[in-house]
Amino acid sequence: MTFRQALTQARVRLLQAGFLPRQAEAEARQLVAWLAGEGVGLWRRIDAEMTGEQQRQLEDALERRAGNVPLQLIIGSVEFFGLRLVVRSGVLIPRPETELLVELALRLVGDVTTPRLLDVGTGSGAIALAIKQRRPDAVVYASDVSPAALELARKNAANLELKVNFLAAPLTAGLDGLDLIVSNPPYLPAGDEAAAPPELAWEAREALYAGADGLNVARPLIDEAARALKPRGWLALELDPRNVETAAEYAAGRGFTDLTIQPDLSGASRFLSGRRG
Repeated sequence: MTFRQALTQARVRLLQAGFLPRQAEAEARQLVAWLAGEGVGLWRRIDAEMTGEQQRQLEDALERRAGNVPLQLIIGSVEFFGLRLVVRSGVLIPRPETELLVELALRLVGDVTTPRLLDVGTGSGAIALAIKQRRPDAVVYASDVSPAALELARKNAANLELKVNFLAAPLTAGLDGLDLIVSNPPYLPAGDEAAAPPELAWEAREALYAGADGLNVARPLIDEAARALKPRGWLALELDPRNVETAAEYAAGRGFTDLTIQPDLSGASRFLSGRRG
């Protein structure tokens, strides 16, 4: 079987499994490109013969994907903000929209020399590592309460040769004098879980859901940020469009100013930023 034939087979199998045509096409390409080898280029090998092992890997991958295993976990990695990150079951998989949170964070400290910043609930380390890669001068901390997440984040940091100070602690980890706190906390209302896509079962529940309105983590984080930030320091959060305005009102009540809500890739309100008064 050639890689071209594998691409057709993968597309058909994903369509049969119920994927929409555009998603089936995109995921088939990603799977076959992964099998062709990173850095090789699928189209340079499109008519080359696959090995027996590659064919077995394809069959296994398609079976797992049809069983709702996330594509990123099958491949074992994901690209985020130009970085290749290892991903594992039980740790939140970085999403493309969170790249906008990284861009926002970088803008907020764009004129700060050697900024001190903290990524709360770092998971795979995606946000902290992306910021450190773009701002080598920054002193970057990253906190999480999950041992599995911290182990993965440290692995990604080592692979990328980026220095981030990982802290096994909740929220702001007792730090103070920070120029920026950035976080993609759990923000889904608990009521969403019953109808959640089956792929989410492969990620940590505590990284997804946060109480009745999805703000059980964001509220105490805002409280701690009001103490941990320098005066005029920035807070930047990714939240659910259903609760981001509520969070903004809460932050205003805790003394935050210059509050702004920005849209995600689909145009939905998602990113909240504000300054400590």
